[in-house]
Amino acid sequence: MTASIPVEDRGELVVAARVVERIAAHAAGELTDVGGAAGRVLGIAVGGEDADRSVKVAAEVDGDTVRLAARLSITYPASVTRTTERARAHLRDRVTELTGLAVQRVDITVTALHAPAREPRRVL
Repeated sequence: MTASIPVEDRGELVVAARVVERIAAHAAGELTDVGGAAGRVLGIAVGGEDADRSVKVAAEVDGDTVRLAARLSITYPASVTRTTERARAHLRDRVTELTGLAVQRVDITVTALHAPAREPRRVL
């Protein structure tokens, strides 16, 4: 039988910002009406704003709290306000659930509105 080590003597767990960014981007992909954003170099979009791209997330980890900044697109005609509120709540819940960090703030930038995916035309 092994002796239990007191919590304060077990060490520290640090979750890197890059890990939080990837978790948050994956969590955003779980939402309907939310798509990704083009990558940026010097503030200029590189490639197209494509709904199939992943959401871009930047995270600042400070101890046991995190601040997120997400860039995403929304499928038209979904409400931008309702969709971003839903995305903000989902990111906060999933990041906290998966990392144990308290999400202090989630800033969202909507980079594009996309037309709904069309079904391919059938030729008879």
